[in-house]
Amino acid sequence: MGQLHVYEVIRRPVVTEKSTELLDDENKYVFEVAKNANKIQITEAVELIFDVKVNKVNTMIVPPKRGRRGRKWYMRTKAWKKAIITLEPGEKIELFDV
Repeated sequence: MGQLHVYEVIRRPVVTEKSTELLDDENKYVFEVAKNANKIQITEAVELIFDVKVNKVNTMIVPPKRGRRGRKWYMRTKAWKKAIITLEPGEKIELFDV
């Protein structure tokens, strides 16, 4: 397994009602990350890209969603990995400020 480049680790920010609430209340940011990225790689990538200090990283695999057409089942979405990043107090990512 090859080493991931920093910009391959973080795929996209996840902007939902729940992630916005986490940001406002607890200074937590949610990103979709590469499935084979570990917490250390995610921490390094966020610190390097956004120039902030990361306090904690929680990761989870979001299961695929199934759909149905008649009697046939199919996969509507693939499984993906989500990272919830807690920053040090006083730190913030400017990308999310509106």
